[in-house]
Amino acid sequence: MQTKTPRRGTIRLTRRGRIALIATGAVVVAAAVAVPLLLPDDDKRPETLTIPEGWRAGQVYAAVDKALDVPAGTTKKALPKADLKLPKDADGNPEGYLFPATYPLSSESTPASVLSYMVNTANKKFGAGQVTAGADRNALNVYQSVTIASMIEAEAGSKEEMGKVARVIYNRLDRGMPLQMDSTINYALNRSTLDTSERDTKINSPYNTYARMGLPPTPIGNPGEEAMRAAINPTPGDWLYFVTVKPGDTRFTSDFQEHQKNVGEFNKAK
Repeated sequence: MQTKTPRRGTIRLTRRGRIALIATGAVVVAAAVAVPLLLPDDDKRPETLTIPEGWRAGQVYAAVDKALDVPAGTTKKALPKADLKLPKDADGNPEGYLFPATYPLSSESTPASVLSYMVNTANKKFGAGQVTAGADRNALNVYQSVTIASMIEAEAGSKEEMGKVARVIYNRLDRGMPLQMDSTINYALNRSTLDTSERDTKINSPYNTYARMGLPPTPIGNPGEEAMRAAINPTPGDWLYFVTVKPGDTRFTSDFQEHQKNVGEFNKAK
């Protein structure tokens, strides 16, 4: 089925994965969901921990370590004893279920309790009726929908583009085409960059969606509600390609020749 996809050459299918490592989280804070972690008798004003949309699990672990003032690596080591309520498909990996929100922290908060609250919040958000119904409409389970939402979060340049990015993913899956998402390669290489080389697309990884068909094995970050909404309600359209020529100018098309032209404009603007 891959032979139906034109040779990549210098072509970039996606906008090459927007950089998800948000330094301040300032834009996200306004839309973050407050999740209380306080005990009833705790009368201190807690510090807060904000997890922006799209952060990877490794970033979340590091942020929790810093917020709780514990040695680096403590939160990741707490996973086995956190008793996280993850779907079976996750196989104990909370990637995708560390819900982006602003979390107040009390003196009683521990890495395990913080992680547990994040996952419980994700289960409430992703277990809602409209999410499960949307997953069913697309012949997917909720975990697969979260995986798609994580790619949307990494690839879309704005909330307005999310539904179209979702549609590209579904259209390519329906046609038996590889997804060719640079964001999944970035995840495999533990980086965030706008440049993906031909060599990168040949790496031996289950997250290499140039070489492997279908969805990556897990989410590639922790998506927010907007991305999840797009994943279960993609915008109608026949698009198969997209590229961000410049900020605010993302072009979607079903025509490969037109996409080549758009990519040429992108390369000139670099």
